[in-house]
Amino acid sequence: MAVPYKSRPPAPPSVAAMILVTGGLGSIGSHTARALLDLGESVVVTAHRTTRLPDFLPEEDVVVESLDTTDAEAFLDLGKRHAISGVVHLAAAPWDTPDPVEYLRAESSALLNALAAARAWGVGRFAVASTIAAYAGVPDTPWQEDSPLPTVAAHQIPVFKRTAELWTTLAGPGAVNLRIGTIWGPLGVGDNPFFALPRLLTAAVRGEDPDLTPPRPPARADDATDLCYVKDCGRAIALLMAAERLSHSVYNISSGSLVRYAEVVDAINRAVPGADLSLPPGGAPGGHLDITRLQQDTGFVPEYDVERAVRDYVAWLRDHDA
Repeated sequence: MAVPYKSRPPAPPSVAAMILVTGGLGSIGSHTARALLDLGESVVVTAHRTTRLPDFLPEEDVVVESLDTTDAEAFLDLGKRHAISGVVHLAAAPWDTPDPVEYLRAESSALLNALAAARAWGVGRFAVASTIAAYAGVPDTPWQEDSPLPTVAAHQIPVFKRTAELWTTLAGPGAVNLRIGTIWGPLGVGDNPFFALPRLLTAAVRGEDPDLTPPRPPARADDATDLCYVKDCGRAIALLMAAERLSHSVYNISSGSLVRYAEVVDAINRAVPGADLSLPPGGAPGGHLDITRLQQDTGFVPEYDVERAVRDYVAWLRDHDA
């Protein structure tokens, strides 16, 4: 069960250094916060649209701050209440903002406010979410962080993320760009607009026939993606934040392997008896990320293969009114 979000009055700066996670009550943000707690870090998360604390984040261990990331003064004020030593900037404007100019304005304001605040606070590490979509058009796979990238992007999200990577380099040492792969799991969007697997699993748990009519993305047996469970994603980000030294400013965050949709559907059918999902033949092989840098600098190893991820996600959906 989720517990209601509680606003907190201004307080003196925390004695312990804290890592700030913007967008910290979203799927990736909340699992990053959980992983940071598991590493012994103190955490403050920001919330804007989301108003409930997930049950896997203990209320007594997490400070929640209401924040509109486009408000520069409110952003800076966080540093008056907490001794912030690091920032993970995951907050994002709604992906479906219809006006791309408004989307880019909101995203740009939030990132620049985060960078300015981090500089004012003197944080040691500033990590910002980028995307696997930065590699769209790169022919060779697995995709490596030093791969030359195309000069065009097909959607407003990779347009901004690639620009943000350049801006973030201006923050100097300690800035880290996170090229995050195809993520799914608890608190994720069941009717995901970019890939069909969350929709298939959610429909199976609900006992429904999955609706994959356009504009929803298609699903075929041989479609494949670099699928990463959100708990692994959060742990990878936390390890990067906790690492004493990092050798690079860009890291791929994912499982580092290509997963066929047919493999996921088979796992769903085993986890949800009676689901009887099937996919039409054909599909695109997709591409996947090389996570060698991440592994070398943090020791990260994914804990969730397809079978374990599906079982865990199914159990979570059943416990949370899927």
